[in-house]
Amino acid sequence: MDEVTFKSDTVLSDVHLYTPNQRHLMVRLNSTGQPVFLSHFKLVWSQDSQIDSGTEGGNYRDVPTEETLAGTGSPGSPPGSSCSSEGFPLQASTDATGLEGAGAQLDEDGDLDVVRRPRAASDSEPAWCPRDKVWRGALFLADYILFHWDLFQGRTVLELGAGTGFTSIIAATVAHTVYCTDVGADLLAMCQRNVAFNSHLAASGGNVVKVRELDWLKDNLCTDPEVPFSWSEEDISDLYNHTTIMLAAEVFYDDDLTDALFETLVRLAHKVKNACTAILSVEKRLNFTLSHLDVTCEAYDHFYSSLHQLEKHRDGRLRFTVEPVEASFPQYLVYERIRQLELWKIFVEPVT
Repeated sequence: MDEVTFKSDTVLSDVHLYTPNQRHLMVRLNSTGQPVFLSHFKLVWSQDSQIDSGTEGGNYRDVPTEETLAGTGSPGSPPGSSCSSEGFPLQASTDATGLEGAGAQLDEDGDLDVVRRPRAASDSEPAWCPRDKVWRGALFLADYILFHWDLFQGRTVLELGAGTGFTSIIAATVAHTVYCTDVGADLLAMCQRNVAFNSHLAASGGNVVKVRELDWLKDNLCTDPEVPFSWSEEDISDLYNHTTIMLAAEVFYDDDLTDALFETLVRLAHKVKNACTAILSVEKRLNFTLSHLDVTCEAYDHFYSSLHQLEKHRDGRLRFTVEPVEASFPQYLVYERIRQLELWKIFVEPVT
């Protein structure tokens, strides 16, 4: 695992967390050469919290908080630090003096290794992972769902590139049916476990999360009963007859995958029978590139260009309208809401 050569030329971070003696959770590389990690979490309702639902008169709901939270996967939740399924805290095996007196440590590529300060015995925080290990875009989208829950209530929702399944689980607190999709049996099995860990959230309202494989590089859904997480004919009928909302969070970090995602959106939009809305969450990530010798946002620029190319799509059947979402809704989950986080809506309507 330690000697894997990554095929992707996209760098997501210039700083590596130095965490020796920790269990490696990367299980494979995806089709673009980026690592796939496994992580598990459980959410609990905070009974003291209330949510007002925007301008619709106000409704009260409990807010989920992470009990044990890890969070990387692919493509919905790209590489980063993560907890084990046992919920061990991620910290370095260093002495109690922490960073004081320690010299700079470099990895074999010359990148800086940052040593985590060890948790002191007197620390009162519980021994589970920090809450920002899920990429922020998923939490940002989840906040939007929690505040605008009336838009999702009773609906059929499809999430593309679900990663850990976090956003699907949040959506299932109000949506009737959520199709939580990604590709790779190991990743989907992780989603299924996370759904099971958090089944108490959806079951109370009779809602359901169905974990299914959906490969953006294939035109059709897999219906082979021998393949794990394949689709039944009943699933496909329900998907096409009832879906009105599609979601995607933090899947726009590779140009080829971004192209595949938009092609999948268009393909599905032509198959669903109702007008639908796609809600996309993205974080504008800044990286220094040798090709530009400057800080750029190449992945975001490609995403932005693809959005507006979609508006120009003309086939006489559907019209795609794109608009940004103001980040004025309240923050209920614990993460850093930076200005680089964006939400976009794509309205898909038949041409009349």
